[in-house]
Amino acid sequence: MNDRTPLPVPPLAPLLTPEGRALLDEVRDTDPAQELAVATRLRREHPAELVSAALGQARLRQRAVVKFGAEDAGRMFFTPNGVEQSTRASVATYRAGRLKELGVTSVADLCCGIGGDAIALARAGIRVLAVDRDPLTAAAARANADALGLADLIEVREADVTEVDTAGYDAVFVDPARRGGRGRVFDPEAYSPPLSWAIEAARRAPRAAALKVAPGIPHEAVPGDAEAEWISDGGDVKEAVLWFGTGHAAAPSETVASPGPGPAPDPEPDPGAVRATLLPGPRTLLSRGLPDPAVRPPGRYLYEPDGAVIRAHLVAEVADRLDGGLIDATIAYITADEHRPTPYATAYEITDRLPFNVKKLKALLRERQVGTLTVKKRGSAVEPEELRRKALPKPHGSASVTVFLTRVAGAPTMLLGNPLR
Repeated sequence: MNDRTPLPVPPLAPLLTPEGRALLDEVRDTDPAQELAVATRLRREHPAELVSAALGQARLRQRAVVKFGAEDAGRMFFTPNGVEQSTRASVATYRAGRLKELGVTSVADLCCGIGGDAIALARAGIRVLAVDRDPLTAAAARANADALGLADLIEVREADVTEVDTAGYDAVFVDPARRGGRGRVFDPEAYSPPLSWAIEAARRAPRAAALKVAPGIPHEAVPGDAEAEWISDGGDVKEAVLWFGTGHAAAPSETVASPGPGPAPDPEPDPGAVRATLLPGPRTLLSRGLPDPAVRPPGRYLYEPDGAVIRAHLVAEVADRLDGGLIDATIAYITADEHRPTPYATAYEITDRLPFNVKKLKALLRERQVGTLTVKKRGSAVEPEELRRKALPKPHGSASVTVFLTRVAGAPTMLLGNPLR
């Protein structure tokens, strides 16, 4: 077996017995390459089904470490879909903090999966009804609440979420399934349950509601009475959330000082607001309704906005903070003559601007003794790996360079530079 081998869905009941838990401890750190030998040895003392379930669960726990951390992942129970689709703990903790700030004391977590969000809510002191219609998934959520000592705050119910009465809860959180038999679902009305149903459930919540949606959701699909938030963690866009009932309550955020007089402070969010939130932090950027930035020739510095900023259509707000413009009307790269540190974009000092030409780039890299080439692209059909292979077939030295494949005023261009800390 290799690390990409699809896992069967492991039964949970045998693993919750004393023998099953002891076996889970024994196989905790099993190397996937050694699974066959370990399984052969263990089957002399334990039922084959239990050994297979324990080894499958061990692999799922190893995969879950990136989302839940080693300590929690080592105690929790997973299904293959649960590992793939569950919310990263840092994002769930942030969202639970927002609900706590809104005065929420109880939440109906609909489509709870293996319980990742329910765990974060309970750890924030919020009482949770966690609902999922899949029996094994609900069993995993129940086992996780018990394993992490949160069973007093989390009630797990196996049911169709569309038939659950949520009237006794302050808030509703809905995480519709966005995968079908053919893979990822892009039409919000093809979610399970459909986004329109989730929106109506959110509007009925007494205090607040949050709907987790794909980060690629079209802005026109966001209802006018919802606040839309795009969230990234460590620079990777993780999800979008539609918030209802937030009013003027601001999200917990880190204050970021702006150099000089700077732009006006961000407004408090209203229904219909748009925000980008960056984790860790959190750092939150709110829409101020600014027009698109002007296009200008590349200056000394190039800024690559965080993915959540781009998804939220807030590049203009970042450009305003930087006193910058765009290198092309259709490209989300900001250029400026001054370096102003910002958490919302990565800054690069540009050393060269060249028309797209592989031979010239190759000669320049040889001349500058470049050994490490990072290729980024936006608005170019060239694949980064292809350019890297042709322009730097072997290292020339210890220098490093970043090349941006992009357009400047519509012309294919290469911008060379290095990131600034």
